[in-house]
Amino acid sequence: MTSSIRHLNCVTMSPRAPGGLTPARMVAHCLLVEGPNGLTLIDTGFGTADIAEKRMGRGFIALMGAALDPSETAISQVRAAGHQVEDVTDVVVTHLDLDHAGGLGDFPNARVHVFADELDAARKRASVKEKNRYIEAQWAHGPNWIEHTVAGDQWLGFESVQAVSEDILLVPLRGHTRGHSGVAVRRPSGGWFLHAGDAYFSHGEKETPPTCPSGLSMFQTMVQMDKKARHANQDRLRSLHAEHGPDSGAAEIVTIFSAHDAVEYDALADVTD
Repeated sequence: MTSSIRHLNCVTMSPRAPGGLTPARMVAHCLLVEGPNGLTLIDTGFGTADIAEKRMGRGFIALMGAALDPSETAISQVRAAGHQVEDVTDVVVTHLDLDHAGGLGDFPNARVHVFADELDAARKRASVKEKNRYIEAQWAHGPNWIEHTVAGDQWLGFESVQAVSEDILLVPLRGHTRGHSGVAVRRPSGGWFLHAGDAYFSHGEKETPPTCPSGLSMFQTMVQMDKKARHANQDRLRSLHAEHGPDSGAAEIVTIFSAHDAVEYDALADVTD
C-alpha cells in the first residue's frame, strides 16, 4: 500500500514565445511514491548528465528557457528527502521524450516501466520527429526495462490498463507519441492521482469547453504522432475529469494533471498524501 506521494518539479522552463503564446512558466511534474518495497519515481525530468553535458541541445534549452538547476534533478530531490539512490526501485515513464527520461541514468539499478510500443519507437527513431525527441544517451547505461503490452484490465472507462503494482497503473494515452501513457497512483488519503504526461499541456484542456494557449496548441499539433488518438484521449480525460474530478461529487475522486502545467503543479506541490 502506498504510504506517501511527493510532487516534484524536475525542470523549470520559461518558454521564449512572444505575446502570451505560451505560459511564462512551465514545469516537469514528477511524482515520488513511497511503497512497502521502496520508492517509485513517475517520470524523471532532466538528469545530472543532461545538465552537465547540455545533451538536450542548445536550441532546445534556449527555446524553452530551461533552468539547468542541479537541485531540481530527481536524484537531488530524492537525496534531499533523506533517501538513497538505491531506494528508488522502480521508475515509470509516461513516455521517453528527452524532458521525461533524462534522469534514468541517475537510477541505473531501477526497473523502468514503459509501454513496449514506446520503447520500440524510441529505439527505432523512424521519423524526423522521433529523431529529435528521443536522446539515446539517456538510456545508454542499459536500463532494466519492464515492457508492458497494451492489453489488460479496465479502470474507470479506460481499457488495456496495466498494473505496475497494486497502487500504480499504466493507462494507455497514445497520440503524443506512439506508446504514450498516463500513470494512475492510488492516494493513501483515498482516490487517485492521474499523471497524464503530455496527453494535454494546459489545465484548461480538461475543462468543457477546452481552452489552451495558442502556442501550446500549435506545439502539440507539430509533435503529435497520431492526431486522432490524441484528440480521442483528450476527450476521454475531459469525461473522466467531469465524472470523477475533485468537484464532481463522485465516490472515487481522480485528480488529473499534466506534465508541464505550472498551475496544476502549484496546486499540488504542498499536498501531503
